[in-house]
Formats: sequence, structure tokens, C-alpha cells
Amino acid sequence: MSAVDDARPLLIVNADDFALTERVSQGIIDAHRRGIVTSTSVLTLTPAFERSVAMLRDVDSIGVGVHLAAVGEDPPLLSAREIPSLVDADGRLWNSWKVFLPRAAAGRIDPDDLRREFAAQIEAVTAAGLIVDHFDTHQNLHMWPMVHDVVVELGESHGVRRLRMTRSRQWGPVGLTVRALARRSERRLSARGWVWPADYAGLDEAGAFGVGAMVQALGRLAAAGAMTTELASHPGLPDDPARDRYRWGYQWAAEYEALCSGSVRAIVDEFGFRLGSYADLSVPA
Repeated sequence: MSAVDDARPLLIVNADDFALTERVSQGIIDAHRRGIVTSTSVLTLTPAFERSVAMLRDVDSIGVGVHLAAVGEDPPLLSAREIPSLVDADGRLWNSWKVFLPRAAAGRIDPDDLRREFAAQIEAVTAAGLIVDHFDTHQNLHMWPMVHDVVVELGESHGVRRLRMTRSRQWGPVGLTVRALARRSERRLSARGWVWPADYAGLDEAGAFGVGAMVQALGRLAAAGAMTTELASHPGLPDDPARDRYRWGYQWAAEYEALCSGSVRAIVDEFGFRLGSYADLSVPA
């Protein structure tokens, strides 16, 4: 890599939810080979996990993170007896951050339960033979202080000190809260030698990140001028009946097409981004 390349701003294009379904996993790998995806984060709770990680072991050019999950449609790795505060009366995780965060704010989520479940998820990814370079979370729960602190503790115990810093440019309650939580996170992480991309897009656009929205987001990121940036996406191949159980309203196929689009790649080049992964963020010695 030349000195000129080193001087270009780093763009990490992370595809979330690897292993959600086999068609999602295949789409992510294809969007890496054909398009601009450079990194992915792995869900461990899904029926497609074992088959999906077998595919990922054959792709050593993509960065790999753990998409830690404490909410969602799929069951936790640990039993309800081991993590009682994370599950409902049927032993299922709460479906959404909209349920989890009020419970956490009321002190009804035990951080030890969260620590045990997240540790099991990290172990599932590393036991599959994958090298982890960062952490993020399903529905961005790691921005919440208690969850954040558990993730940081686990990261340090596993030698992983790279974390997604979710951001929003919206001015409603969610956007303002996300920005306040990001400022808190940055203060804490900088004192502990962690690193993260300085800018981010993908929360505001989640589920509707087609070509037009992606081009606009890249333009905003380029104009902001950060030297390290993450673009988070949710691609998947079309015609996927296994996704029917995830009623998110996401346009997986449109995001896949955008990430493989020649026009999006041309914009990446035009704005002078250097594609890379979280491993390209240097952690202080």
C-alpha cells in the first residue's frame, strides 16, 4: 500500500446480520466479492449460524465482528435459568430495544446475565475458527451505558478493542439520544485505548439503503471529512422465505444491489475513500 493510499480516508462497509439466513450470508459474501462490502458482523442465535460460518471460513479477505444480540426473534444461546433477566416467561429474548431499554433503565436487566450471554456468543464465533476484529450489537444496544460497559469488559478480556460508534443525523428524540450516548462512549473508550470509526452512516437509513440513499450518505460522509468512517448495511439475496419470520420491513435485496452497484463504487472512488475493515484501525500499544 502506497503512502498516497494511506492518506486517503478509510471507509469500512460493514454488512450486519451475517447468518440471519443462508441467503443473507450468501448475499454478504457476494457483495464482498462483487461490490464494496469489506466487513461483516455475525449473529450466533439463528438456525443458519453453523452453515453460514462454514461459508465465511473460506473468505479470509473480509473483516469479521460479532453482532452481539440481547433482543430479537431467535432464542439466546444460554438457558432461561442462566440468564433470567434477559428473557420473558416463555424463555424468549425481548423482541426489541423498545422493551429492553426501559427494563434496563429500571434496573431489571442483570449485567451478569448479559455478560454470560454475550460471552457465549463471542465463544461461538471464535470456536468456529473466525478471527474477530470488532464488536457491534443487534439494534445497537451497545450504545446504552450498561450494555456498553459489558461489551467493553468482554472486549478487553478477548483482546478486541474496536467498537462500532453508532451515530444519527436526525433531530428527533432517537437521534439526539444516540448522539449523547456516542459522546459518553467516546469519552470512556478514549481513556481505555479503544478505537472506532470517527463517522458513521446506516442507522438513519436502516432497511432502506438503496442506491440513491447510499450515494447521498457517501456524499455526506465525504463532506464531513472524517479520516475513518463506517457505512453499515443489511444486504441479502432476494427470494428468501427464511426471512419471512423477521418482520422488519427491510429491503435486503435493494441494499445488496446498491452495494454491488457500479454507480456506488464510482462514488466511493470519486470521493477518494480507501476501502478497508476494522482491522485497519490501529489500536494503541
